[in-house]
Amino acid sequence: MSRTALRICPLCEATCGLTLTIGEEGRVTGARGDGDDVFSRGFICPKGASFGQVDADPDRLRQPWVRRGGRLEPASWDEAFAAVEAGLAPLLAEHGPRATAVFLGNPNVHTMAGGLYPPLLLGALRTPNLFTASTLDQMPKHVSSGLLYGDANAIPVPDLDRTDHLLIIGANPLDSGGSLCTAPDFPGRLRALRRRGGRLTVVDPRRTRTAEAADRHLAIRPGTDALLLFALVQVLFAEDLVAPGAVGEHLTGVDEVRRLAADFPPEAVAGACDLPAEEIRTLARELAAAPRAVVYGRIGSTSVEFGTLTSWLVDVLNALTGNLDRPGGAMFPLSATARAPRPPRPGKGFALGRWRSRVGGHPEAKGELPAAALAEEIETPGEGRVRALIVIAGNPVLSAPDGDRLDRALAGLDFMVSVDPYLNETSRHAHVLLPPPPPGQSPHFDFAFNAFAVRNQVRYSRPALPLEAGRLGEAEILARLVLCVSGRGGADPAAVDAMAIDAALGKAVADPESPVHGRDRGELAAHLTGVDGVERRLDLMLRLGPYGDGFGADPEGLTLAKVLAHPHGIDLGPLRPRLPGLLKTRSGTVELCPEPLAAEAERLRRTLDSRADALLLVGRRHLRSNNSWMHNIPALVGGSNRCTLQVHPEDAARLGVADGALVRVKGDGGELEVEAEVTDAVRTGVVSLPHGWGHDRPGTRMSVAAAHPGVNVNQLIDGSRLDPLSGTAVLNGCPVQLTVVTPAG
Repeated sequence: MSRTALRICPLCEATCGLTLTIGEEGRVTGARGDGDDVFSRGFICPKGASFGQVDADPDRLRQPWVRRGGRLEPASWDEAFAAVEAGLAPLLAEHGPRATAVFLGNPNVHTMAGGLYPPLLLGALRTPNLFTASTLDQMPKHVSSGLLYGDANAIPVPDLDRTDHLLIIGANPLDSGGSLCTAPDFPGRLRALRRRGGRLTVVDPRRTRTAEAADRHLAIRPGTDALLLFALVQVLFAEDLVAPGAVGEHLTGVDEVRRLAADFPPEAVAGACDLPAEEIRTLARELAAAPRAVVYGRIGSTSVEFGTLTSWLVDVLNALTGNLDRPGGAMFPLSATARAPRPPRPGKGFALGRWRSRVGGHPEAKGELPAAALAEEIETPGEGRVRALIVIAGNPVLSAPDGDRLDRALAGLDFMVSVDPYLNETSRHAHVLLPPPPPGQSPHFDFAFNAFAVRNQVRYSRPALPLEAGRLGEAEILARLVLCVSGRGGADPAAVDAMAIDAALGKAVADPESPVHGRDRGELAAHLTGVDGVERRLDLMLRLGPYGDGFGADPEGLTLAKVLAHPHGIDLGPLRPRLPGLLKTRSGTVELCPEPLAAEAERLRRTLDSRADALLLVGRRHLRSNNSWMHNIPALVGGSNRCTLQVHPEDAARLGVADGALVRVKGDGGELEVEAEVTDAVRTGVVSLPHGWGHDRPGTRMSVAAAHPGVNVNQLIDGSRLDPLSGTAVLNGCPVQLTVVTPAG
């Protein structure tokens, strides 16, 4: 007889609640939205509906693979971890920690193990060489938040359910599901905005699904978002519309921002942005006049040359209009596993460039080096060359610039470990490949995305299915990897969780502001519940978190047992103002004009007279894709989810491109051939290719993806263009050339 199981969807940032149907054969046979979920209320998208296909994909690896005689071959788990220790130990002994590097991919933050174990792995390796997908996506927002608030993880999100005017810049949440804004049913939330008389404005060079739903769509020239936002700030000052409200007492640097903005009136930026000056003025006035308004920017505004500056200006606008840290504006979520709030006081601040990459001299940001620099760190001889790489849930051959170069570099590594369910474009280079189980056999708690949720809530899913025989859970895989790196490969992996718990409790009992200050950590550890170390660590974080029971200090507070007793989740209420308590700047204020960003503003000013004559490349997302890791699911490929180059009809006519023609696209990093799609969904002067395709390399085992390979847009980009503050690769607004190879038909 079939049964049902509840599960939080791990396939995008919306984190919708699902009800899975489990068939008699013990497989997921269906998925629908959980109507009682406290956050998603029954919403589901095509990705969630395909959960059964994701879980049962026959191409998912079910046992480790080890390279022997130059070939990857199936192996036992003990053989695989012995190979890891045998491969890493001599390299570490001879060349030290700097000879190793770690790459963390996007799916890493969609699993519990991915949220718990990489910090322990990095601590054991002691390498400064951390590369992640963040420098291909969101790092500019982390850096701007670090400089503004002293905490790179203090990222305000739009209070969607209470705003009256939402300005979206470079985001398409109706297809992406939202990003750095965890919001199930984004379409429903935008419809509710319209029903209550609110207004939606979208700034995007493409007429996306989100732009089609807007009251106003501004088809800006790619890469000029910072100019537009500075002009909005200038209008606020020039027309005496600055009204920071309650947050004003916590702001410093307002006069400095006024001085910088004076160089960017609408008339000065209109040509570069290709937007009418009066339209810019109108937008500024509407933001200032709205009872509650919020500006929200995402990847189209971060993966550009001035990504950090743009991210900063988003928050500057929210602050100057009185919409920072207030209902209906930009607010700071408070996750159930976050650190409990403390009394306001100055902090240590945020520093950039504490170390630099060996070859290119790129400064670190938030402990990371640019993903675009990974290939040169492997290829370039000399002291500190990266010889060993651990990749967890990442496919940088497709996601990072110049995949061909990185592909060659990975082939030259002395040793590589990949934790991945697929033999893909990156993991095919591994010496040891460790596959985690499918999501249906894994527990789920959103450590990352609850920190960006538009409503505070807590939900946890135990595995819907037991682990298949011969599989290891992802937590055990990563724990054993930590032990291998530490030279203790034969130790019990449970020891890793025990050490993590002991260390966390040690800090808590020594903290005078903790509810467990002065207590015995052994006695506290005995109170933790859960079936394994992962659940015990979750219980610890919940108990010590902002809503926790404090190990008995608040009998009504959260514990793992309480969360388990509410399988549809616990609603913790709407977002609430959190300033000044979360500030960690040295001044204890929101430092609205930090020096690095003031310097970037001067660099931006020098671009005012520039004009882009070349075609500019932008990416795009599809509702049924999530980067490169959803292309092996039959239900999610085909139809409108195609890898084509979108070209505006006027550009197509000028270049002689017909719909369906094969065209050659050439950029700084290389060239490729792809089918043209002539459409007015892109503005003139812009072409668009989707991200995450290019599944045509030999040695992979992803049959569905290989049948619909597409092309790798990042091969057009050589990685030399970076946002200087965050090290984020410029993936949007890149110049390209276009020629016809074969006419349509």
